[in-house]
Amino acid sequence: MEDVNLGLYFVSELVGTAMLILLGCGVVANVVLAKTKGFAGGTLMVNWGWGLAVFAGVLVSAYSGAIINPAVGIGLLIAGKISFVMFLVALAAELIGAIIGAVLCWAAYRQHFDEEEDPANKLGVFSTGPAIRSYGHNLITEIIGTFVLVFVIFAFADYGDIEVGVPGGLGPLAALPVALLVVGIGASLGGPTGYAINPARDLGPRIAHALLPIKGKGSSDWAYSWVPVVGPLIGGALAALLAPALLSLAA
Repeated sequence: MEDVNLGLYFVSELVGTAMLILLGCGVVANVVLAKTKGFAGGTLMVNWGWGLAVFAGVLVSAYSGAIINPAVGIGLLIAGKISFVMFLVALAAELIGAIIGAVLCWAAYRQHFDEEEDPANKLGVFSTGPAIRSYGHNLITEIIGTFVLVFVIFAFADYGDIEVGVPGGLGPLAALPVALLVVGIGASLGGPTGYAINPARDLGPRIAHALLPIKGKGSSDWAYSWVPVVGPLIGGALAALLAPALLSLAA
């Protein structure tokens, strides 16, 4: 940790998170906005799009270890894998990168945002929202989904060639199991809240939605915004605390 160049570390996390959000929000825009080529592509298209967005984001942020998620970052901090300073640098980079990615997505789909009449669909491109609004239940859903994400990522670290340090010695394709994990979480646990499982993924684009000159955009739903921030942070922390004991029992 002492040899980390914090400038490169920041840039790595910023670029990776921006790529994640550009492609992730992009697939939602393609599915929900009026007159797009992918209109009404369905939930599974969104799930796969987000999974591939994670794959791309991980690949382009190798220097920092491709955290691109404060919930993963807090897990690594608790596990002693990164320092507190590294966590704060990554957190800042992820939030800024998420805003940049969301702005780029809006630029790509600007005409379709103008054509779309439903403000909820416009907000849905940027941030998550519950199918049934119940803050307590929504929070639990986000905690569970993020626990699965971080717990399984910790399991990847214990799998395969320990000398290589990646799942099964896959090299750059170590991003693939993480991407498939995100697809699986979306398909299985994404129904109630849209599975933010990443505070930067939700908060950064929500800030962009509030600031951008989007025609007829409506509210940014700040009343709900704490759920996809607090829930993933709790889920990530719990996974880091419980993973060593649970994984040793399963070994």
